[in-house]
Amino acid sequence: MIGKLKGTVDEIGEDHVVVDVHGVGYVAYCSGRTLSKLAVGEAVILHIETYVREDVFRLYGFLSTLEREWFRLLQSVQGVGSKVALAVLTTLTASELANAIALQDKATVARAPGIGPKVALRIVTELKAKAPAFAGDAAGAIGFKQELGEGVASAPISDAVSALTNLGYSRDQAASAVAAAVRTAGEDADSAKLIRLGLKELAR
Repeated sequence: MIGKLKGTVDEIGEDHVVVDVHGVGYVAYCSGRTLSKLAVGEAVILHIETYVREDVFRLYGFLSTLEREWFRLLQSVQGVGSKVALAVLTTLTASELANAIALQDKATVARAPGIGPKVALRIVTELKAKAPAFAGDAAGAIGFKQELGEGVASAPISDAVSALTNLGYSRDQAASAVAAAVRTAGEDADSAKLIRLGLKELAR
């Protein structure tokens, strides 16, 4: 099994990269997000997920172990195969995906090509307990967002998030801003104060 490739980018295709490792070219299928960060001739380290089937031997490459873990996690959901998992990781970063799942935000997940409403619902439902462990940069506010997603956040917090989304911010942006406001003002702050501080946070 191949777990990592360290070499030089030899070729970049529509859905894959060829990595030259001491004269041997390895084809690794990657998300569009990963491919956009590569350049021919540059050194690269890819974390590899190896798939071996009866008639297929295929490598999937990721720039971080976190992205690789999400690739594995997504495929634990019924209706999500490798192609769809890569489409999700092309559309959303690991942190954005963790936030969407915590907030039970089906619409954000459904932005990925090949993801319909039913599959998006399964992803946010089945992975909600696992999202905090794979939140990456979003780890600080993930518990707060899970409370919002499950509808158990306090009324001032829910109202503040709702007010900011009504102003045109995404639910994730609004939740992050209110989380920062709560850290500043405390959990007893009323919705008006949280909205005001949240707007300041969003204006930065």
